[in-house]
Amino acid sequence: MRLKNKVAIVTGGSRGIGLAIVEAFLREGANVVLAASREETASKAVASLREKYPQATVEGIWPDLGKLDSVREAFEQVIAKYGRVDILVNNAGMSESTPFTAYTEETFDKVMTLNVKGVFTATRAIVEHMIAQGGGVILNTSSMVSFYGQPSGVAYPTSKFAVNGFTLSMARELAPKGIRVNAVAPGITETDMVKALPKEMIAPLIAQIPLRRIGKPEDVANAFVFLASDEASYITGEVLRVDGLART
Repeated sequence: MRLKNKVAIVTGGSRGIGLAIVEAFLREGANVVLAASREETASKAVASLREKYPQATVEGIWPDLGKLDSVREAFEQVIAKYGRVDILVNNAGMSESTPFTAYTEETFDKVMTLNVKGVFTATRAIVEHMIAQGGGVILNTSSMVSFYGQPSGVAYPTSKFAVNGFTLSMARELAPKGIRVNAVAPGITETDMVKALPKEMIAPLIAQIPLRRIGKPEDVANAFVFLASDEASYITGEVLRVDGLART
């Protein structure tokens, strides 16, 4: 078990890629606290996970990621219970596809608050604890669109480009403190949102992927496990693309 007895917090951990990360961490022996937007959502996910992994340690929290005080309070409760936090996964986020001519200030702010400020608040709330304990791992969820852009919904690729910049900067600043900071940039992944799309929309996308399939949440989660583990002890400041694409 690569993460045995490690304590991890995973934001956006109640569904999709976040839930897959939580499950992968549990299988690798970690104690996991998943953060969701609501108590109901967190409790439902935790109940399902405890049924599936009865020997695992998993619980939920539901801070407002847009408010540093809320995140600090929730994280301090985790630290008080477990004594440490070894891994933080900043996965919570939302996508957006509004054409720019229909964009509102409120739409832009909503995406940026969760996707960028949420990464800042969670990292800010835990980093001094990690420094005090002698190190840790911080992992962020980016996206392939941070490299390529997308034809509508400009706030989403903008936010993920910001996540990449945050990752590289924090990696440089925190490396002397024993904290590794990396990101994973998933490509098209089989989440509930993608499953709901018509086949005629998905087929052209698959045709562009040399592996001829879209990714599964487990494919992305495996990358997070690797980067969280000691196997990646000499890797920091990396934005790892998990998109099935071949590039020179």
